[in-house]
Amino acid sequence: MKLIIMRHGEAQAFAASDSDRALTANGEQQSKQMATWLNQQLDGQGIDKVLVSPYLRAQQTWQVCAPLLPDAKEVITEEEITPFGQSDRVYDYLNAMIEVEKLDVVLVVSHLPLVGYLTNEWVQEGQPPMFATSAMALIEVGVTNQQASLSAHMSPRQLLKS
Repeated sequence: MKLIIMRHGEAQAFAASDSDRALTANGEQQSKQMATWLNQQLDGQGIDKVLVSPYLRAQQTWQVCAPLLPDAKEVITEEEITPFGQSDRVYDYLNAMIEVEKLDVVLVVSHLPLVGYLTNEWVQEGQPPMFATSAMALIEVGVTNQQASLSAHMSPRQLLKS
């Protein structure tokens, strides 16, 4: 199965609260670029479930990406995947969900530092990877053995270079 972990797009520096920070125009553009790239990686495969942080910038990132991706069967606003989410708890939750629901493709739209720690829960390659805004990690997870490997870690800047 494919697990895609995405950091939200670039957001405004200030708002009434951290959870109310909106995407910038650049953040919208970068998120669109990454959604186009992800669509190519999925190669016609649908998305079973999308989990999105309740924070405005993550919600807006999904709203910008959704039209450029295959229709998701289910989209959930998940309170546990904020910047302060606990990666071990989210990892256990996702593993159980994937196993019970027999999911093939799951997309998580969240924040630093959670996205790095969550990626490391699967891949376990020392330090958690850094995520630029709108960056994605594509992880191939063996459903029967829970073995995982990082198949791609892409950012908007890397896309421009390729």
